[in-house]
Amino acid sequence: MDKLIPDPPFETARPYRPNTLFMIVPDMDTESLLAHACESLASANVIANDFATYLTGPQRSTALAIAQIVMLAELAVNRALDNIDPQ
Repeated sequence: MDKLIPDPPFETARPYRPNTLFMIVPDMDTESLLAHACESLASANVIANDFATYLTGPQRSTALAIAQIVMLAELAVNRALDNIDPQ
């Protein structure tokens, strides 16, 4: 027979604190965040394209699609940077 009343949520003794290993400084300015995101996306694009050279068939198409999505995200970040600091 199914239970009609669910168990109460589990409560921990202490509040959740996220691991600070990969936290971004809360007061980091937007331009710096976008610049780092742009560099990360550019690196991911190179990695995906390099990886695609070793693949064939559908796997190669998938890797190239990932590279294209990353490139489009990089273009969006670059446009955001241009909007913040038009030169």
